[in-house]
Amino acid sequence: MSQFSDLAAFTASLSSDREFPFEDKHFQFLRERAGALAGISLSNAKRELVYGRIARRIRALKLPGFDAYCTLLEKHPEQELGYFINAITTNLTAFFREDHHFDFLSDTLVPYWMRTRGPKPKIRIWSAGCSTGEEPYSIAMTLHESLPASAAREASILATDIDTNVLEHGATGVYDFERVQHMEPSRLKRFFKRGRGPNESKVRVVPELQTNIEFRHLNLMSAWPVQGPLDLIFCRNVVIYFDKPTQRKLFQRFAEVLAPDGYLIIGHSESLYSVSSDFELVGRTIYKKQSQAEAKK
Repeated sequence: MSQFSDLAAFTASLSSDREFPFEDKHFQFLRERAGALAGISLSNAKRELVYGRIARRIRALKLPGFDAYCTLLEKHPEQELGYFINAITTNLTAFFREDHHFDFLSDTLVPYWMRTRGPKPKIRIWSAGCSTGEEPYSIAMTLHESLPASAAREASILATDIDTNVLEHGATGVYDFERVQHMEPSRLKRFFKRGRGPNESKVRVVPELQTNIEFRHLNLMSAWPVQGPLDLIFCRNVVIYFDKPTQRKLFQRFAEVLAPDGYLIIGHSESLYSVSSDFELVGRTIYKKQSQAEAKK
């Protein structure tokens, strides 16, 4: 028979061995805050992750434990909320991750835009949940490779994230060389500069990519500084943190800022099935906005 008669006893035994006692009341409070303030849904499976991430924050603040941290977050959210969200969110990204999305951009969307808008189409794209910037820079590289130079320079990419730390990283455009070492040599040579001396292990994106992108802090649950119409939204591996009602609201808001012929791209583990009728699946996790008449059918 198990040494523990129930999950509560097992959880209590774990808590007793920790640096800081972590009780149900602490996890429930932090879970409620994450949901109410950022739309993030933390299941019981995330309990150990929350403990580890917030324990580091407690040490950094030199607080006595989770009681003090929860009090700080409750009484001074303007002071701690950003750090709290940064701590509990996971940022996993790579250049040209899920490369079929970028193939769709270059092989389908760019020719369509040039055919319907002329050789120098004005393009507006939003990378929502951009993490450390690999996604928006991959979008920019794709546009520079598939559009006339003058049109590529005019393309506008908004890159947003709730985590201020990763935004700062993305805005600098500096990465470890290992992040790009498997990139096609011609692409690497065109879009990156290798560091020298103490920065030899680093690369920096070229200025022509940075001019396309505006990095901004954004909580998707708050008001958006986004004026439509947008041509394309990347929101990959973001909604997995949200419950179904929050996903429905988010996809409806995306539809509202997209152009009538706009597209939405989501992550490989995500789906709009049973969540939104505003979009039609046209490829692997690639959706086209439907007209209001089509959506009502």
